[in-house]
Amino acid sequence: MRYGYARVSSRGQQKYGNSLEAQEKTLLEHGCDLVYKEAFTGTKTDRPVFDKVIAKLQKGDTLMVTKLDRFARTAADGVVLIKDLVNNGIIVDVLNMGKADTTPVGKLVLQIMFAFAEFERDMIVERFAEGKEIARQDENYKEGRKPVEVPDFQKFLRKQKDGLITVNEAIAQLGISRSTWYNLTRKIA
Repeated sequence: MRYGYARVSSRGQQKYGNSLEAQEKTLLEHGCDLVYKEAFTGTKTDRPVFDKVIAKLQKGDTLMVTKLDRFARTAADGVVLIKDLVNNGIIVDVLNMGKADTTPVGKLVLQIMFAFAEFERDMIVERFAEGKEIARQDENYKEGRKPVEVPDFQKFLRKQKDGLITVNEAIAQLGISRSTWYNLTRKIA
């Protein structure tokens, strides 16, 4: 069986062909029988969908990803995981570099590729920190997200408390998230 795994850090990620839809399309075009997708940060080692895929793999199966950074974020974690999979008879196919194996050249290529993925992640974090530091120079800068303004919130809250609508209906009509609803509710109480 050929399993594909697609991951984005957030559902909004669309840059550089990394969207879930683009990854799924590519994986299916390369012969995957089944593609698992999730929006979950790559910095966490426990990813629910990825763990499910790993548990399904049997000797002779293929695990395919479009790029190495969809698989793992650090060189150490990635190499250990790929080595374990290959040693258990699983073929790991990284479309932008080829099939991973435990030959000396395969190990070298994996180390280099994961080192670059880790370097890229570190550069993003560094640029983000630099941007925040520049923003802090502005006297009007405030840490965190801007507060959400919901002009009709109290009207919808009253309807919800009176049993005329549910929280789900209210947040759908207001176009806000469930957490925003409860945050605003706490501020009023």
